[in-house]
Order: sequence, then C-alpha cells, then structure tokens
Amino acid sequence: MDRGTRPAVLVTGGAGYIGTHTAKALYEQGFLPVVFDDLSSGFREAARWGAFVHGDIRDARALGEAIDAHGVKAVIHFAGLIEVGRSVARPDLFWDINVSGTVSLLAALRERDVDRLVFSSSAAVYGQGGRGPLETIGEDAPKAPASPYGDTKLACEWMIAAACRAYGLSAVALRYFNAAGADPSGEIGEAHEPETHLIPLAIAAGLGRGKPLTVFGQDFDTPDGTCLRDYIHVSDLAAAHVAALQVDLPAGAFEAVNVGTGQGRSVLQVVEAVGRALGRPVPYATGARRAGDPPSLVADPARAVELLNWSAKCSDLDRIVTDALRWEQDPAYGAGHRAQGGRLSKAPTQ
Repeated sequence: MDRGTRPAVLVTGGAGYIGTHTAKALYEQGFLPVVFDDLSSGFREAARWGAFVHGDIRDARALGEAIDAHGVKAVIHFAGLIEVGRSVARPDLFWDINVSGTVSLLAALRERDVDRLVFSSSAAVYGQGGRGPLETIGEDAPKAPASPYGDTKLACEWMIAAACRAYGLSAVALRYFNAAGADPSGEIGEAHEPETHLIPLAIAAGLGRGKPLTVFGQDFDTPDGTCLRDYIHVSDLAAAHVAALQVDLPAGAFEAVNVGTGQGRSVLQVVEAVGRALGRPVPYATGARRAGDPPSLVADPARAVELLNWSAKCSDLDRIVTDALRWEQDPAYGAGHRAQGGRLSKAPTQ
C-alpha cells in the first residue's frame, strides 16, 4: 500500500512520546499518519512515519490546512501540556494550550466534516483514585481531578462529548494510567526534558547518570508502603489508539475508556525490576510524600476489552523495563542522545 492509498489520520502531538509510538502503529496498520506538532516538547527525529506538519494546536487555520492538504478523515489528539507539577504553578498555560487547543481542533473538524476523534485523556480525571490499595477504577468512578492538568483533561472530555451530541462527531477518550517502556526496535522512546517519570529516572540512577532516585513516601496504605500504579507499555497504548480509531461507533457517540492492565505495581517493585535488568541494585533515598499523590491508581480495563477488543499484550513489568533500558542506553534523540555524543539515526520516513 503506497502513500496515496493510505487513509490519512491527523496525529496532533505526534512527535511526542505516545504520539510517536502511535504514528508508527498507524503506519504499520496501513494508515498515513500526518503528524502535527509545534516541537515544543516533541522531536522532529521521532516523526519517522508518514507526513509532518509544524504547527500550534491553537491555530485552527493551520489545522484546517493540514486536514485539507492530506484528505484527513480522522484525528488522534495528543497535543498538550502534561506535567502535573507545572500545571499547579501555571494553570493558565494548561487551560490555554490543552483546552483552547481542543476548541480550535473541534472547530476545524466541524468545518470539514471530519467525523472521528480519539482523545488522549488521563487517569488524572479520577483524582485520588480508588478507596483502597487493591481497588481498581472503572470509568464511572467519581471525577475529582487533583491538579489543573486533570481539570483540563476532564474539561476537554466534556467539550468533545458535547461536540458529538451537537454535530455528529464520534469520539473515544482513552484514559490511560502510567505509560512506560519504549518501542522494542530502539528507534523511538521516552525523551522528556526534564524527565519526571519513575522508570527512566530509576534507570538513570542505576546507570550512575544522575542523583540517587527519590522514593516519595514509604508510609502509604499499600503492601510495601509505596504508591501503586498501573504501568502500561507504550506499544500496548499505541495499539489501543488504533483500536479506538477503528471501532464501529454511531454518529454522535462518545465513549470514555480506561487503558491499563488492571494490576498495580509499587514504586519499590519498579525499582527492583530495574535492578534486575541492570544486574545491580538501584540507589535510592526515601523522601516525604508529594502533595496530592494518591496511594493507588489502577485501571479496571473491562470496557477496553469489551468495546475495543483490546487488552495489554506486552505490559509485563520486566518487559517494560527491559525495553526502556535498551532505549536509555542508546537513545536516538533527546537529552540522553546529546549527552552520549549522539548516534546516527535514520532519516524520517516520508
């Protein structure tokens, strides 16, 4: 199937971590990903599959031109700010980019009769999560975001649902938990600047590339006293987006779906898994709890199985860590790539 016969899918934020993996999955499933990204946190080197358009998600005109130029009929929407701590300090930025950007996108879709949207939402809409350490969270759980980031994700869901009712768009909001790992090929992976996620930070500490890891709190009501999270391999997450794009939905339908494994892994279990992969213990220190850190956030993935015919295939914790370690040892772009003097990377596929 050549480029001219591939159905085009606009992937906003498609040069970022999850967007890049989803663009690859789309290409492998016969679609043409049209990556739309301002490169404020994404990487041009990561946009290897399909077409690339440099643009701001708040620019409805640029979005419309990209849709028209490539004959786009569906959109997967990742573009936005994601750092919870930063959202507390600068909520205005998060409402401007995340919410206003989604308003602009919805306007562009309405004007061009694009009728399918998959939205990158978050478990942050649930706030403190389950009532106990072994309780999973279903989509009908109360929505009580604990940060402006979570507020903006929930606000975007509300807007998208209203747009579906108003003009026949069909949409799926994927609420995912802790994305982790890297593509097994080593071509793409996690390259946040600065990095705030546990697995890459634990790997960096174990490799001696940074400070000892800080474990924030060991006095939670959990089996080992540390927070429980549902870690989902980024390749499984990418597959969920493709499944959501293809699911048969009537016009006007809006579905919110958790994407996770249903299994909670503690911070210390992650640290131990990184140590196994490295063949030596990861140095860490125990710090105070972070404000607003819930003891447990674990998905009930039953609706994803039922609606999307999707379940996690490669989210075993050791598999996640092994793939992440392969990437962190030889990253193709980002701060780690520059620090190691860089390696030659293939030119982006066009």
